[in-house]
Amino acid sequence: MQQHVTILGVLFIVLGIFGVIGFLVIALVFGGSAGIVSMAGDDPEATAIAVPILGTVGTLLGLFILIMSIPDIIAGIGLLERRPWARILGIVLCILGLLHFPFGTIVGVYGLWVLFSPETEALFRGAPPPPPSS
Repeated sequence: MQQHVTILGVLFIVLGIFGVIGFLVIALVFGGSAGIVSMAGDDPEATAIAVPILGTVGTLLGLFILIMSIPDIIAGIGLLERRPWARILGIVLCILGLLHFPFGTIVGVYGLWVLFSPETEALFRGAPPPPPSS
């Protein structure tokens, strides 16, 4: 089960990094759009309204994605280091990830299977793994 915990930790980190990349893309797209609108706008009043809206929407959307991605990275690092709090955070993130079809759902189901396993529970407690049941 140690290998599955390591795989889950890496998956969390990868999903978190994709979120950070998404934040950067959104910042670039909305920032670029605001720049284009401000330079190409014929009506200064309309430009004065559109640019702050683009900036605000882009900032809020990007920050939301960034804030949702950081716990994935933290949980992934914690799982790789076998920290007890990371198991709990991983369970919470897996449950929330079930709503993010399809990748979040796949990682969520896999993560719940891994993190609720008695072997994994013992691994994070530092206890010897339970004997296999027949």
